[in-house]
Amino acid sequence: MPNWVKKFGYGDFIHLEHRNCKACMMKGDKVFREIEDNCFDDSARLKDMESTGVTTQVLSTIPVLFNYWARPQDGYETSRFLNDHIAETADKNSKRFIGIGTVPLQDVDLAIKEMERCILELKMPGLEIGTNINGKNLNDKALFPFYKRAEELECSLFIHPWEMMGEKEMPQYWLPWLVGMPAETTRAICSLIFGGVFETFPGLRIAFAHGGGSFPYTLGRISHGFEVRPDLTQTDNNIDPADYLGRFWVDSLVHDKRSFLFLKETVGDDKICMGSDYPFPLGEHCPGEMIESLHLSPVENHKLLYKNAIDWLGMKAEILI
Repeated sequence: MPNWVKKFGYGDFIHLEHRNCKACMMKGDKVFREIEDNCFDDSARLKDMESTGVTTQVLSTIPVLFNYWARPQDGYETSRFLNDHIAETADKNSKRFIGIGTVPLQDVDLAIKEMERCILELKMPGLEIGTNINGKNLNDKALFPFYKRAEELECSLFIHPWEMMGEKEMPQYWLPWLVGMPAETTRAICSLIFGGVFETFPGLRIAFAHGGGSFPYTLGRISHGFEVRPDLTQTDNNIDPADYLGRFWVDSLVHDKRSFLFLKETVGDDKICMGSDYPFPLGEHCPGEMIESLHLSPVENHKLLYKNAIDWLGMKAEILI
């Protein structure tokens, strides 16, 4: 990975300093996170997949590499580098990896340009984007041309929290990751609903990380607020948020059987894709282990462990056989 700080002369771009089978993600001269080679070496990742019974992974970049804060042309360059690497890895192991891209959403025209390259040239089925773009919610009208083109290209979108609310206000105890992340995903879902994005672009296939954050568990409050304060909540869309259940996907990563069963009852077993957050500490070490421990029917297991993800991506299962 290039040292973009040196190349561009500013910012908190990540570069890697390699140390044996590990590497340090560096922000300038400060360590951001130590990672193992399974973050960048496909052979190491394949070994982990074999040991945990994973046939196929969907690869996406780490949100800190979105670089939305960068100058647009610089963000475009970093996106192209990351997308080329993921596409190369997926092409080399086409039965084991599916790659999705990243785009510089701080500039919608450049984001569309790179999305078109990802879908049409690199043959990716979708993109990963953040829950906000430099503090702007996902219902921002400036993003509508991006959604329109994504719908036209049948580009699936995976929305992952980043720059979590409260990151500066509650840095202790890992609270941005434990509390801020679920709230950040809820912010994104509500923005897309209240802002009319789902209504304007009904063909979008959108999935949200970490079980949809706290949205499924606070939907009662959200719907009640929608009813009692229409002057605040219905300015752009007058459809009850609860009516959008079944219109989007979430992943399964909630770490608790009771929470998962409630999620399954709320969003339906057709709309949950197995999520692992591999290979980070908040992930599920053996992906799918909790789902399998529930002793669901073979049909439900097939949907949750495999088919729903293929449906969200708009792919055919046969290409992986």
